[in-house]
Amino acid sequence: MRDPEELYEVVGDLEGIPRGLDLIAGLTGFADAGGVVTQLGEHLLDELETHEVVRFDNDALLDYRSRRPIMTFDQTQLTEFHPQRLALHLVEDEMGRPFLLLTGYEPDLKWERFAAAAMGLIDRLGVARTTWVHAIPMPVPHTRPIRATVSGNRADLTEAMSIWRPTTRLPGTAMHLLEYRLQETGHAVAGFVMLVPHYLGDTTYPAAAVTALEALTAATGLVFPTDELREEGREFLGRIEEQVADNAELQRLIESLERRHDSYLEDNPLPSLLTDSEGGLPTADEIAEELQHFLAIRRDEGDPGSFG
Repeated sequence: MRDPEELYEVVGDLEGIPRGLDLIAGLTGFADAGGVVTQLGEHLLDELETHEVVRFDNDALLDYRSRRPIMTFDQTQLTEFHPQRLALHLVEDEMGRPFLLLTGYEPDLKWERFAAAAMGLIDRLGVARTTWVHAIPMPVPHTRPIRATVSGNRADLTEAMSIWRPTTRLPGTAMHLLEYRLQETGHAVAGFVMLVPHYLGDTTYPAAAVTALEALTAATGLVFPTDELREEGREFLGRIEEQVADNAELQRLIESLERRHDSYLEDNPLPSLLTDSEGGLPTADEIAEELQHFLAIRRDEGDPGSFG
């Protein structure tokens, strides 16, 4: 195999990045039901402080004829070129805690070299854990909470959050390959597949992106902005409900999906992330105490990894 480092260009200060960070990844490609991965990448890059540190080589990884770049034609000439971008960013969450974000397109070519390049960066940067997000359409109703299938070697997440656990053959993605290779090395890795209502799979579904961010928080402890997406989600669901109210066939479909969904959950319950080992809920005082403890730790740390 040719040197995987040839696939990317370092455009930031890798040596200045703190070791032990989380890596979050989401690549658009084979399937992106509800536009979850697209929303996730755009939202985090727009809402948080980011620095691009590594940029991958489009000419090596892209099939331009299947994913043509966008050009701007202004009356008589081409004035802008908008290339696809696959990059690694250093980002700060809402508490000022740094993490790494790999976002952009899924490579069309050289998957093994891409996986090796990503693993080389993970090793070089001393990444503690890798968590990635994907989304597929499923026959589930929008009137129920969005669930996930969780893969990887983090048993805490698979036991608590993976609602659908099939044994099946599936069309793999570049991130599946990276997860597989990381597992071989013992690196902590988890993949969240958001299960999006199939009839909303071709839309931009904000509520699914919010659920993906909540899953990432559960996996990493990072805190992400969600207010804008939640407001967009409320407006989106309002429009859906208007359409359903005027369509008896849609109402019957959703009622059927609700019955199947609820029956499945009765037979496959998940433990609540809020309960203790005996099934009890924390009190308001316990929650407040835990929050104060967290904030005290943040103050004592003085945000050493901040890159303002």
